[in-house]
Amino acid sequence: MHKLRSFSVAKLAKVLSRISPRLKSTGGRPSAPLGSRILTNHDDIFKHNMWDHVQWTELDKENARQKAEENSCVQIPLKEQGKFDTEAWQYWDTFYEMHQDKFFKDRKWLFLEFPELLPSGAKSHATNTCLHDHLAAYPLSTRSSTETRPHHRNTSNQETCQGAALEKNEAHIQTTTFPGQHASFRILEVGCGLVKDHPEYDDSVCHAFVHDICEEVASFPFPPQSLDVILAVFVLSSIHPDRLQGVVNRLSTYLKHGGTFLFRDYGRHDFSQLRFKKGRCLSENFYTRGDGTCVYFFTKEEVHDLFSNAGLEEIQNLEDRRLQVNRGKKVVMHRVWMQSKYRKTYPPSPS
Repeated sequence: MHKLRSFSVAKLAKVLSRISPRLKSTGGRPSAPLGSRILTNHDDIFKHNMWDHVQWTELDKENARQKAEENSCVQIPLKEQGKFDTEAWQYWDTFYEMHQDKFFKDRKWLFLEFPELLPSGAKSHATNTCLHDHLAAYPLSTRSSTETRPHHRNTSNQETCQGAALEKNEAHIQTTTFPGQHASFRILEVGCGLVKDHPEYDDSVCHAFVHDICEEVASFPFPPQSLDVILAVFVLSSIHPDRLQGVVNRLSTYLKHGGTFLFRDYGRHDFSQLRFKKGRCLSENFYTRGDGTCVYFFTKEEVHDLFSNAGLEEIQNLEDRRLQVNRGKKVVMHRVWMQSKYRKTYPPSPS
């Protein structure tokens, strides 16, 4: 759904070389997500646009719970709900026609929070000129590969091409022809958005394709166990909660053993959930916006179950609470995002 720039390995290596001192030795996690701006004096609240690591009081929690309960007490009738699932691609078509790329911001935080997107040893290959690829998938429609539709959502496969031989655990797929077959590191981004419109998009190292990630029998243009990383940023929340487990299960089959699933999305009682009016709720913590697009709000426990049930091992599962400030209007918003990393474990060694 979000636009992600292409970067050369050299550029990525420079990014990580600047931020690496801030990364912890465990989990590659910076000491403070996206910075360490902590509000210690409430009088300073309007000095910055965002404050990190915000602690909610019991009153904050209760107010949020009550607002969510209030705005979900009136649900859209079941007979009217189906279109938000079956026609989701149409709503997202309209969304992109209206907003184009004006809705999106550069993900300057991406490699700080997810250094796993760089292959090991990338710094030593800083002169490599191959690009981080984007392989985009757009569900249900083949009209354009420059649009994003969830569930019905774009998927992209990024690769860092180093001309190296395939790893030993990839030997079983060497005889299969697929995009990025000869790359030593492959990333599938689910929800890459308008990536083909980007001036650095290069189809010699990227492959854009249309795919419905909710379709159980649809196959990807690469074989199982061929990916090092899967990235899903504000994508899974657009899918009906009844479909989520199946989507994560299917995506996970394409990870290599030792591969990582990176996830960032909306958390329970985020400001965007609490601002919904009555009559926009589809089911518990699942809403439709005025434009017909949908959004779900996760808890840590739900995220853990979602990926653990897909056979993945938890590396990181965080609830990222911030205070977002509109200094002009003097408005304060409590933001809640989930950020997680899960690894596909190696099978047990034969005894």
